[in-house]
Amino acid sequence: MGRFRDGLAGPGLAAIAEIKRRSPSAGDLRPDADPSRLASEFERAGASAVSILVDERFGGTFADVEAARRSTRLPLLAKGFFRVESDLQRAKGAGADAVLLLLRDLDDRLAATLLAEAQRLELDALVEAHDAGELRRAVDLGADPIGLNARDLGSFRIDRGAALELVAAAPRDRLIVAESGLTARAHGAAAELAGADAILVGSALMQASDPAARLAELIARPLVKICAAETPRRAPAVLPVPETMLSVAVYVGELGRNESDLVQLYPREGDHRGRDGVLLRNGERVARVLDLPWKSSDPGHLERARAVNGRVLLAGGLSPENVRLAIAAVKPWAVDASSALEQAPGIKDHARVHAFVEAVR
Repeated sequence: MGRFRDGLAGPGLAAIAEIKRRSPSAGDLRPDADPSRLASEFERAGASAVSILVDERFGGTFADVEAARRSTRLPLLAKGFFRVESDLQRAKGAGADAVLLLLRDLDDRLAATLLAEAQRLELDALVEAHDAGELRRAVDLGADPIGLNARDLGSFRIDRGAALELVAAAPRDRLIVAESGLTARAHGAAAELAGADAILVGSALMQASDPAARLAELIARPLVKICAAETPRRAPAVLPVPETMLSVAVYVGELGRNESDLVQLYPREGDHRGRDGVLLRNGERVARVLDLPWKSSDPGHLERARAVNGRVLLAGGLSPENVRLAIAAVKPWAVDASSALEQAPGIKDHARVHAFVEAVR
């Protein structure tokens, strides 16, 4: 595999920042986009790769790849509607490390021909699928990486739920990139927990006043969970949340039937919940929840959490006053706060919630 795939294959969720001046669905996004400047800024903001539209319908050309190549060491993806081998040769000559192949526009024979040419040119090929049938085709073609697009290219409608299930169905031995409609940190987190190795973000960056700062915000970790726990904070059902957030149902002892994006499950020990739990997505464990003993302290709590491999949701006594120190010690995937942000049991103090979120940032 080449530089593009290798750049996305590290630990955690990688991000591909996309440069495009316009979109057929949204019109002009950033007509004056400077690929050289943006690619450099995206690299400093934490991108793992840069995608560049080279199709005139998106206001792009191969010259944009050349400009970006002069300003960044990141792998570059040339993105267009490629159907002939000469397109791949032009991408290589412009300095691209990878090309996009859209299965919607290619039959298997042509896709295989282009994959072979990409390999000859030492280019990675991001093979994009939009539904289960195209995903099967991508797998059978030996594609790696595979892009899974939440946008229907006919109607331009975004279906995040269907896209997440497609990500979850993808084989784990392929590198999976979730694409389109990623406008909030929670969208990236949902894709990551479903099994994506990377996300591709375009329009949300191009429409931002500061694209690089927007990218840094979208990929920042840890995530923040504000929790209402057991009685007297018990809720009769999962509370509605905006689509820019994920809902988490917390259970002790056994799972309930309420629908939520994620489930936080603790064992029951006597009259209270146990110390540590798990975070579940569709019944599958996606993170460890590391908490303090019930109503007691543990001076070794952070050391214990630091020793755990994989995603850690850190909980237990976190507040605006101590969360920065906890993050520095553990580097958790997410932090969870509850009673320390309340003015009375079950009633949040909005000033302390705001201070907590700011401290995490």
